[in-house]
Formats: sequence, C-alpha cells, structure tokens
Amino acid sequence: MKNLKEISTRLKIAKKKVDTNIGKNVGTNAASFGKALKISTELVAAVIVGSTIGFLLDGWFGTKPLLTIVFFIMGVAAGILNVFRAAKRINKNLEE
Repeated sequence: MKNLKEISTRLKIAKKKVDTNIGKNVGTNAASFGKALKISTELVAAVIVGSTIGFLLDGWFGTKPLLTIVFFIMGVAAGILNVFRAAKRINKNLEE
C-alpha cells in the first residue's frame, strides 16, 4: 500500500508540472511560424545576394559563369551557417 500511495503522489506532482508547462506554451504556434519564416528568409536572401554579386562581378570582369557559380556556392554556405546560428539561438532561448 505504501508503494501505491507513493506512486499516486508522484503522479499528482507530475500532472501539476505538465499543467503548468501547458499554460506556458499557449500562443507559441504563431511565434514558431515566425521563427521558421525568418530562418527560411535568411537562407533565401543569402543565396540571392551571393548569386547577384557573382553575376555583377562576372559582367564586370567578363568571366561569365565562373564567379556566378562561386558566389552562389558561397551564398548557400553563408545561408546554411545563418540557419544553424539562428536555430542555436532559438534553442538557447527555449532552454531558458
């Protein structure tokens, strides 16, 4: 009987913790969508900026596809790096 009372007490404590955590998560769907939109925008923007710089430099130096390809790859790398940084920041904020 002592085990049964102990288990029921632990269950009550766990339910209270779950109830308080549910109250904290109200309205986070919109915030999560905003964060996801921000991350995807950062990735796309980095690729567009890199490609544009490469295209403009190709026109200036006359090396048509070379610099566009190089700066496209650099834009993708910068975008992925920004996504990792933003995800790390978001994860850090969630832990606090």
